[in-house]
Amino acid sequence: MVLKLYAPQSVAGGNGIVALVLAEKQIPFEFVQIDMASKQHKSQEFVAMQPFGQVPAIDDNGFILYESRAICRYLEEKYRNQGTKLVPTGSKAKALFEQAASVESANFHPAVMKVAEETVFKRRQGFPVDQAVVDKVLDEFSAKLDVYESILGKQKYIAGDELTLVDFFHLFYAQLMVVADIDVMTKKSRPNVARWWKEITSRPAWLKLKEHGIKGTVN
Repeated sequence: MVLKLYAPQSVAGGNGIVALVLAEKQIPFEFVQIDMASKQHKSQEFVAMQPFGQVPAIDDNGFILYESRAICRYLEEKYRNQGTKLVPTGSKAKALFEQAASVESANFHPAVMKVAEETVFKRRQGFPVDQAVVDKVLDEFSAKLDVYESILGKQKYIAGDELTLVDFFHLFYAQLMVVADIDVMTKKSRPNVARWWKEITSRPAWLKLKEHGIKGTVN
């Protein structure tokens, strides 16, 4: 039985990250599109699988798993010997990977989420955007990126010199930054961040997802 991915077609948020890992790991899957507009994610059938009524979720031959970061880790563990290796081996390398994962979830994600809330989400909900608040949260986000500039000046990726899941986790709101027309990731004042960001957003699998959305079986 082929793995099933339950998600909207959009690659924004965790949906795209899980689809990206499936592509990088060359894992065949069936895409089950969830219609968010009709609140299919809140249906009794879906909530039985994902109790919070959120996407994405997977069904791997009866094994149900939700939360995108957990899904990505599971896919890497199960398919560690195929496709792109996305979690390092060795106690020290794994410790640095976990350190980087904590940095993303505790520093980068909350900061970029504030930017998304004050720009994209407010516009979508019809609320006026307060530029003073936008400037404030952008300053907070920029302070995080200054630290990233220092880290990436010493190594190629966030967890070291090898690409890992952590780098992909940073793409959660990449699409939203584009929609909001906010370009803080490729500023000349942070050449190391710009180099890293351009590299991960230029992955062929990511570009294909952005162009075509989530389609299903990986070739």
